[in-house]
Amino acid sequence: MASSQPNKKTIILFISFQLLLMVAMFCAGLLGQRILFQQQQEFPVFHVAYHLLKDNAIKPLPPAPKLEYGMIRGMLQAYDDPFTVFIEPPQNQLQTDQLQGKFGGIGVRIDQDTQKNIILLPAPDSPAAKAGVKEGDRVIKVDDLLVSSETSIEVVEAALHGPVGKPVNLTIIRPPGNEQRTISVVRQEFAIPSVTWNMVPGAPETGVVKVMLIADTTPNEIENAFNDLKNHGARSFIFDLRDNSGGLVEAGINTARLFLKDGVVIQEQFKGKPVETSSVVKVGSLSDLPIIILVNRGTASSAEIVAGALQGNKRALVIGSPSYGKNSIQLVFTLNDGSSIHVTSAYWWIPSLQSTIDGKGIQPDILLTEDEANGTIVVQKAVDELKK
Repeated sequence: MASSQPNKKTIILFISFQLLLMVAMFCAGLLGQRILFQQQQEFPVFHVAYHLLKDNAIKPLPPAPKLEYGMIRGMLQAYDDPFTVFIEPPQNQLQTDQLQGKFGGIGVRIDQDTQKNIILLPAPDSPAAKAGVKEGDRVIKVDDLLVSSETSIEVVEAALHGPVGKPVNLTIIRPPGNEQRTISVVRQEFAIPSVTWNMVPGAPETGVVKVMLIADTTPNEIENAFNDLKNHGARSFIFDLRDNSGGLVEAGINTARLFLKDGVVIQEQFKGKPVETSSVVKVGSLSDLPIIILVNRGTASSAEIVAGALQGNKRALVIGSPSYGKNSIQLVFTLNDGSSIHVTSAYWWIPSLQSTIDGKGIQPDILLTEDEANGTIVVQKAVDELKK
C-alpha cells in the first residue's frame, strides 16, 4: 500500500498540470481572438481588402516588410501632416548619426560609376585608406550585405557605420584587372561637423560662422568657431543660418542661450500638457559679441528657434528673406526593425514674435528677395550693418 502512494501523487500532479496548461492555452487563444477581433473591428475594410488581395491576386504579394512599410506610409498620407513621416532603417541610422554629431565609420565617400556600381573614395589617412582601400574600388559586399547596382548609397552608408572598434569586412573588385579581395577595416569615431567658419574677404575684422545643422555637438562647435575667429582678429560676426533645415530642439535652445544674457528662448506645448517655457539660465559666453543673422526660405525648425530667439530678445538684426515657418516639434519613435516614425506632437513659439505664433516663420529686419538672400549681396549688407 505504501509504495502506491507516490504514483497517485504523481498522477494527480500530472493531471493538475495538464488542466492548468489547457486553461492557459484557452486564455491565450481567447486573448488572441479578442485582439484580432478588435483589430478587425477597428479596420474592417482593410482586413477584407488584404485577404482579397492575398487570395486572388495573380502576382505574389511583396515581402512582409515592404507591404508593412506601404501600409504605414498610406496611414500617414491619410493623416495629412507633412512632418509626421516614416523613415526606413538605413535612412533612420544616418539621420541619427548626423544629429548626434559623430559616428563610427571607416572614412570613405561613396559614389557610383557610369554603370551605377557602388565605388569607394577613401579620405587620406582614414581607416579605410590605411587598411588598403583604394580610390575607385567597387564594393560588392559589406559584411553580409550583398551590394549591386540596385543597392542605394544610403543602405551601403548605413552598413559601413557601426560601433567604434568593431571591424567591417569589405569585398571589393579593383580595376583595371577586376581583382577581387576582402579587406577588413576597423571602425573609428568620426566627427560630422555642423559648423564652418572663415574671415570675410575684404573685411579683416569680420568673421562668418555658417551652421548647416543643429546637432547635439552644435553649441560647442559654435563656441569654438567664434573663439577661433576672435583669435584671428575678428571683432564682429555674421551668423549664417541660411539653408539650415534645423535638427534637435534642445540643441537649438542651447545655441540661442550662448548669445543671450536673459529672457525667454521659446514656449512650447505638447498634446494635453501645460505650456512649457525655456528661458536663459545664465549669461551666455557669446552674449557681448556684435552679430548679424542671415536667414532664407531654407532656414527652418530649430534654426528658426535660434534666429527668432535672438531677434525677439533684441539681441541681433536678421537679414534675408522670410524663413520656412516650421513651428512644430516631432517626437521620434524607433521601431523594432530600426525604422522610425516621426510624430508631430507639439508646437513652439516665441512670445515676442507674432509671426512664430502664426507659423509664418522669421520675418527679417532687413528684407531681401530670395535671390538676394541666397547671393553674396546679403553678406555685404551684413558687413555694412556691423560697421554702423
